[in-house]
Amino acid sequence: MAAPNEITCSQLNRLIGTPECLVIVDVSIDPDFEADPFLIPGAFRHPHTDLSGLGARLEGRPCVIVCQKGIKLSQGTAALLRADGIAAEYLEGGNYGWRSDASRPRIPAAAIPGAIEGRTLWVTRHRPKIDRIACPWLIRRFVDARAAFLFVSPGEVIGVAERFGAQPFDVEDVFWSHRGEACTFDTMLDEFGLRTEALDRLATVVRAADTNRNADVAEAAGLLAISVGLSRQYRDDLEQLEAGMILYDALFRWARDGQGEGHDWPGGRA
Repeated sequence: MAAPNEITCSQLNRLIGTPECLVIVDVSIDPDFEADPFLIPGAFRHPHTDLSGLGARLEGRPCVIVCQKGIKLSQGTAALLRADGIAAEYLEGGNYGWRSDASRPRIPAAAIPGAIEGRTLWVTRHRPKIDRIACPWLIRRFVDARAAFLFVSPGEVIGVAERFGAQPFDVEDVFWSHRGEACTFDTMLDEFGLRTEALDRLATVVRAADTNRNADVAEAAGLLAISVGLSRQYRDDLEQLEAGMILYDALFRWARDGQGEGHDWPGGRA
């Protein structure tokens, strides 16, 4: 019989990438993690010995605790958090269970930039349209939920990156940018190991809309139109990003399990 505070890998996989996803905390000990340095998408590492620090970091948010096998470390940590009033679950099978299915993505820890004050920091050109909204969505939903994004003048992106230790993206001649015919969103999928069926499907739309190949994918023209509309609606780039998060949340659900659905009028027409 499953424990009341246990979550399966399949259940967690359905939550990852959505706004409803729990905070994922990896409490694996260093030797185990060093032997297999990958993270479940969205997870961050925290020592199981620092429960007060973890509680402060969670800020009361519900979480799922992960260790290598889903036994003593994760179950004990989850139980202690629950005793302190935090809704905590542990992942059945832990990292071993997660990696038993090759279709579930795993992020190489080395690909994640170092945190600055507990979060990754990114910088790009102001007045975003497509890639510069799609990439922040991907990072916040799959890599670092607390990631911060700076939008600055095009000519100042590199200088701001150097001065503040931020990662420049979607500008020329930087690591996180277009490669050949692929866009920055593609680059991040590759580097973070996030090539899933749903994200690949979403990437085809982002790529076509971002590189003026709207005829290649039926949905691309719609994404371009909405993205331009959002850029005209919001003067503040960060407000536009928050609105764009909702847009890409919806596109992800379409790409994951809704792309086969059509619509007609009157309702119920075969």
